[in-house]
Amino acid sequence: MKLLTQKIVSCLLAVVVLLSTVSFTVAKHYCGDRVVDVTLYKDAKSCAMDILLAQKATSEFSVTKSPCCKDEQSLYQGQDELKQSSDYLSVEQAQFVVMFVTSYLEILYPKILANSVFGAYSPPPLIQDLQLLNATFLI
Repeated sequence: MKLLTQKIVSCLLAVVVLLSTVSFTVAKHYCGDRVVDVTLYKDAKSCAMDILLAQKATSEFSVTKSPCCKDEQSLYQGQDELKQSSDYLSVEQAQFVVMFVTSYLEILYPKILANSVFGAYSPPPLIQDLQLLNATFLI
């Protein structure tokens, strides 16, 4: 359960870092006060009003009405530089943290078999319990 939670949290943090570094553009096309088209990464499609105004301007009847359509582009800039946490500590501070953690762990978890010669060897396997076999018990 702990391993699964750790994997989920690490994936979520990776997604957060990825999304914070991505830049994108949102293009909107307004016709009057209404939004006609919204797109990501490319230009928004214009409505038929621009085409009609272009055709009427080239025809023999000239229209002096100003266009009511407008385009708006919003650029959302991502983060360019990511700093690692090791940049925040100086060498002396890092040495202090390492020594503090190791001394604290030595207090909590002392090495019991550090002075024993037989610490690296495991006992032989127990095939039969000799006390039960011979019926000898300490009273």
